[in-house]
Amino acid sequence: MPPILRALESRNYRIYFAGQLISLAGTWMQQVAMVWLAYRLTGSALVLGVVGFASQIPILVFSAIGGVITDRFDKRRLLLATQALSMVQALGLAALASQGSATPAHLIALAFGLGLINALDVPTRQAIAVQLVDNKADLPNAIALNSFLMNAARFVGPSLAGFVVALAGEAVCFLLNGLSYLAVLLALLAIRLPAGEARKPPAPPLQALREGLAYAAGQAEIRASLLLVATTSFLAAPYVVLMPLFAREIFGGDARLYGLLLGCSGAGSLLGSAYLASRQDTTGLTRKVALAAPAVGVCVALFALSPALWMAVPVLLALGLTIIVTVAGSNTLIQTRVDNAFRGRVMALFTMAFLGVAPLGSFVVGSLAHAAGVRPTLVLCGLLTVAAGLAYRRRTAD
Repeated sequence: MPPILRALESRNYRIYFAGQLISLAGTWMQQVAMVWLAYRLTGSALVLGVVGFASQIPILVFSAIGGVITDRFDKRRLLLATQALSMVQALGLAALASQGSATPAHLIALAFGLGLINALDVPTRQAIAVQLVDNKADLPNAIALNSFLMNAARFVGPSLAGFVVALAGEAVCFLLNGLSYLAVLLALLAIRLPAGEARKPPAPPLQALREGLAYAAGQAEIRASLLLVATTSFLAAPYVVLMPLFAREIFGGDARLYGLLLGCSGAGSLLGSAYLASRQDTTGLTRKVALAAPAVGVCVALFALSPALWMAVPVLLALGLTIIVTVAGSNTLIQTRVDNAFRGRVMALFTMAFLGVAPLGSFVVGSLAHAAGVRPTLVLCGLLTVAAGLAYRRRTAD
């Protein structure tokens, strides 16, 4: 394998990667089709917000418990269970949509159910990565390839969803997503993990949760990375929520321009993922993250102040790149430093910091933008992100 793909030399990771390649495209298809169906049924932006909130808030509330479960049980079997439940959820959506009986209440309930599943599934998928590579030195590459895969699916999935919805309706998107989980289930059944290390009997759940929190708080480098990811997710990531306003009201475009702007940040994310995958090890990665983190804030502020599209496009490219280097780079640093006994609980905290905090940030930033205006709000978010990045740089330099 070329160096950028060296993690694929491991049989288990190669099989798992192939299964994810198919399933993630289906996941993005379902997300787009679900939002479109909710809007078609109600025409309400409020319902769209509630559906998105319902799918993400369980990650913030329950991921810590999911991390405790991840550390107590076999990770492959947990993933078999969560992926099977996700498939049932997708097929249930397909059945409701095909019969024309889907209601906003159904969509909100199913979105919340999927969020509950993801509260266990996401930290487990993060924690199992170290078991899938034969050479532990390839772990940073595996994490970067996972990030690359996710961002590539962001391109393919929505495009396929738009075509399928226009041609055959939302139900077909949900059905295809449900069937795509078969690829992951077959991959999980095919991989052969080495016997785990002998572990002492697990502590009671609440004690295990407290121990995990104490461990993360007591490790200065892990604590700094988690705080950086949380602040980036809260302050910088919500720029995506405000993107339609820029596309239509500021730049005078339509849905095609909105897609272009999203595509620019997505292209930057792919470049950032490719850069991380090309690195041979984690030497100097802390310094790169410390440079990228304040750069995220600079890019957010520059995007807010962009006078025209010609400036916004390269800024969004840089913004997508710096966010991925910050978040995925922090993930890599945490994964290479965490004790295996606490891996599931710490990766649950990472999931909460990255995905769980996002809906809170979107709500706060969206409310502030409504009251004070889009440009001033994003400039403020950018400056606060710069401050958070500089604080991380100071902590890690000590």
